[in-house]
Amino acid sequence: MATLKALLAQASELMSRLEKLLPPAPIEPDWPGAIAFRWRGVAHPESLQPIRRPHRLALADLLCVDAQKRELDRNTRQFLQGLPANNALLWGSKGTGKSSLIKALLTEYADQGLRIIEVDRQHLVELPDILEFLYPRLEKFILYCDDLSFEADDAGYKALKAMLEGSLSAPPANVLIYATSNRRHLLPEYPEDNQQARRVEGELHQGEAVEEKISLSERFGLWLSFHPFTQDQYLNVVRHWLEKLGASLNDWETARTEALRYALLRGSRSGRVAFQFAKDWSGRKGLAD
Repeated sequence: MATLKALLAQASELMSRLEKLLPPAPIEPDWPGAIAFRWRGVAHPESLQPIRRPHRLALADLLCVDAQKRELDRNTRQFLQGLPANNALLWGSKGTGKSSLIKALLTEYADQGLRIIEVDRQHLVELPDILEFLYPRLEKFILYCDDLSFEADDAGYKALKAMLEGSLSAPPANVLIYATSNRRHLLPEYPEDNQQARRVEGELHQGEAVEEKISLSERFGLWLSFHPFTQDQYLNVVRHWLEKLGASLNDWETARTEALRYALLRGSRSGRVAFQFAKDWSGRKGLAD
C-alpha cells in the first residue's frame, strides 16, 4: 500500500510538471465584440486577438486612387454577396494608399459582416490553423498581409502560395487574402535572373528564377498598382486633409509652398506625406492661435 501511494504521488507530481509545459487552452475569439483581429500565433493563448480600436478611414478620404478604389470595392462587394471574388495584391510606391484602402473597406462594410484579420509575414506558415478558425463562421473575412515581401527560401512564401492555389485543401468560401507590397512579385529581383531567358521558336521564355518569382504574384486574381503622385495630386490631398482637420485655407499659397517644401525634404509626394504635412501645419497654426 505504501508503495502504491508513493507511485501515485510521483505520478501526480509528474502530471503537474507536464501541465506546466503544455500550452494553455486557446481562448475563443470575441466574435461579436470586434470587427478586426490580429493573429498572434498558435502558441499564444489568444490566437485571434480582437483589435478594439481599429483605424477608421473612409473611402471618400482616399484621393487620386479612384481606379484602384473602384476595383477593390467591386471585388469586395462581390465577396460579401457570396459571388465569385479574387484575392488581391496591391503593389507599388510607398505611402500611396494601399493599406489605407483595405482599412477603409472595413469601415465601409463592417455592418455587412466584413471582418479583417491582420497576419504578419512570420505567421503565414500557420495559415491552415487560421482557416480552421474561420471555416464555420458566417462572417466574411479578409486576411490582411501588409508590406509583404519574401526571400526565396522563406517558409511563409510556400505556405501562402499553397493557400492561394495549390493545396489539396479547398480554401473557405468566406475568406480572401488582400496583401500589400512595394514589390510587384513579392520577391527580390536581380539582373542575372533575366540572363536565363531564351528564345524557343521565336518566343521568349523566362528562366526558372523568373518563373518562380512570378508564380506567387500571379496567383492573386486581382492586381492593383499604385504610383507616385504628381505635384497637383499631392496638393489636392494636402488641401483635403487641411479642410478635414479644420485648418483655415485663407492663406493657401503659403500652405502650398510649405507643403511642397515638406515633400522635398521627405523625398516623396504621396498621400502619407500629404497627411503628415496637414497634421503638422494644422497643429502649428492651432498652437499659434
